[in-house]
Amino acid sequence: MTQTVKLSKLKRSEKNARTTPPKNIEAMAASQRARGIIQNLLITPCKPRGMFEVIAGDRRYLGAMMRAELGEIVAADYDVPVKIVTGNEAELRELSLTENFQREAMTPAEECRAFEHFLRSDGDIDAVAKRFGQTRRFIEGRLRLAKLAAPVFEALANGDITLDMAKAYGSTEDQAKQERVFAQYGQHSYINADQIRRAIANDTMKATDPVAILVGEDAYAAAGGRVERELFSEDGDRWSDPELAQSLAATIMEAEAKRLGEEQGLAWIRPIATTNLYGATADLHRVPLEPAPLTEAEETRSEEIAARMEIISEEIEGSDEETYATLETEYEALQAEYEGIHGKAPVLPDEIKGQVGTFLMLDRAGKLVLETSYFSETPLRAPGDTTEPKATGATRETGSLPPEAVAPGGKKLSAKLHDELAVQRRDILAASILADPGLALDYALFAMVDRSRNYGRSGTTLTAGRPNDPQMPPDFAPTQAKLAVAEAREALDTSWSEAKEAVDRFEAFRALDDDAKAAWLAMVVADSLEAKQDYGAVTTNPLHARLASILEIDVAKWWRPNVKNFFNRVSKGTCLATLTEVGGATLAARYIGSKKGDIETSCERLFAGEAITEAETKEAALAWVPDAMRFDAVGSVDLVEETDPADDDADLDGDGGPGGEQLPADDGAGLDGVNDDTDLVAAE
Repeated sequence: MTQTVKLSKLKRSEKNARTTPPKNIEAMAASQRARGIIQNLLITPCKPRGMFEVIAGDRRYLGAMMRAELGEIVAADYDVPVKIVTGNEAELRELSLTENFQREAMTPAEECRAFEHFLRSDGDIDAVAKRFGQTRRFIEGRLRLAKLAAPVFEALANGDITLDMAKAYGSTEDQAKQERVFAQYGQHSYINADQIRRAIANDTMKATDPVAILVGEDAYAAAGGRVERELFSEDGDRWSDPELAQSLAATIMEAEAKRLGEEQGLAWIRPIATTNLYGATADLHRVPLEPAPLTEAEETRSEEIAARMEIISEEIEGSDEETYATLETEYEALQAEYEGIHGKAPVLPDEIKGQVGTFLMLDRAGKLVLETSYFSETPLRAPGDTTEPKATGATRETGSLPPEAVAPGGKKLSAKLHDELAVQRRDILAASILADPGLALDYALFAMVDRSRNYGRSGTTLTAGRPNDPQMPPDFAPTQAKLAVAEAREALDTSWSEAKEAVDRFEAFRALDDDAKAAWLAMVVADSLEAKQDYGAVTTNPLHARLASILEIDVAKWWRPNVKNFFNRVSKGTCLATLTEVGGATLAARYIGSKKGDIETSCERLFAGEAITEAETKEAALAWVPDAMRFDAVGSVDLVEETDPADDDADLDGDGGPGGEQLPADDGAGLDGVNDDTDLVAAE
């Protein structure tokens, strides 16, 4: 029988099956403000006489008590709908368990439909958010999901895709685009939310794209451009009409190119709304020019910089974290100054100005930049120039080094870079093992038994705390795998840790459900994984390799090489050898004459899938990782510290290709200075 009891006559019960503190009491209080207590509480008489314990409905009770504490209601006067039950302790606990166990939470799809219904009747998002104790952003997110294309929403409702995947589809309001991507990816179990988001983003332009920055959102919107506000990511908004943005950028750049052409007396200046020249020089010939000579002061300063950089390279090894950061900052500043001195624009003789031209491009900040190289429509030489460009290459003995210790082209990786790659590889394994607590349990039990018998290293420190990792640079950005581990840690149920006494914390932990305990176990295992077997070792722990094969880890989906984590840390020859691996000698030959920094940037864009290139090359680049990041490469040789990769040309002997491989003539693509594309272009 349902009746009412004053709120002041109720108290919490130890017989309630829910032992963890209820969450989001504020939302429950907000719901009660709007509609009162809809569902009755189960209570049973207790001492003193006239009082009742709440067997089921603890969250509803706490919501009402919160309102009483805020002065919104008076506990002694507030009627609470209840159902009074009696029985022995076992019967009452069974009732509590049944009431809680049989309750099923709403699915995200049901929440979407419900909020959409309330908004149609209310029309005020803020009011709906207040009624249900949620944020405006949460309600807007659910409303966006309610507008998903029919097959995508149906998949969410049926549990065929996760909420995160649905949010990825909802990153665009274009339902046709959602359906195209869903038709391509929706039936594959190995597809994740990040892949879906990237697939959808390919048809839009980021608001942080150089073209978008140049045009400006106001001008874009005034021309009819559409902006999709990103509700599920911090990556920024996206522009739905990239062609319009490109057209507006072209108008701006054409006017500036005309002005500069007249000002400098060049035959032509071509505007290209990209940050590089890849593909733009196919019908042109590079004009070989002598670089501008250094002044006596620049020569002196250049020597001073080189000497200081050499000293820093020696001092930085083994330094503490603060000293390391200071020296690294100084080194980077000196390197930039050195490149500025030696990167002066070539001297263009007045007599050939009317026969040559160059390009107006964009930098990453959306600013207009005039290319310092010059091109002609027919072969042309500077007065007095009789030199021929030479192919360059690099060779170095690597002896019996295992694959993971060798960079593309046959060079040894520096010990420090290998350490950093080992840490990142371990993080990928740590993030992946979180998805298989059963495997984590098997591994944990084996590791403890194996270690107790002193049989050797098992790749984990389960009985010895956190691993002693190689030192990472202080400003090293967290990787995707590192962030995944951090997010999983934040999602753990930490309610048991609130008790002061160890026994109480233990009992609270025992009361967690199996899923919560399994998540803690997986996190313990993930935190214990060692990056390397020993500090100086280069080989992958064979147990890690086996775990990775069971988990079917694809490192390329977690980690991509970029300027900071790889290409700036290896020599120019290694970068060229890496290009050879994914695109053959023809691709590498295009960049032999380019500066190291330009090659690094080109490699970053290619291996991130942001370059326009042959389909086979793009596929190979997106799948490529160095052997040092692979789990299936094993060996037994220690690394040695190699020279600074910044001395790129010092390793190149001028008569071979990457890694000592002789590069063939490039079918008109760069070895003779003709059709020499110097960079890759971002996919637009």
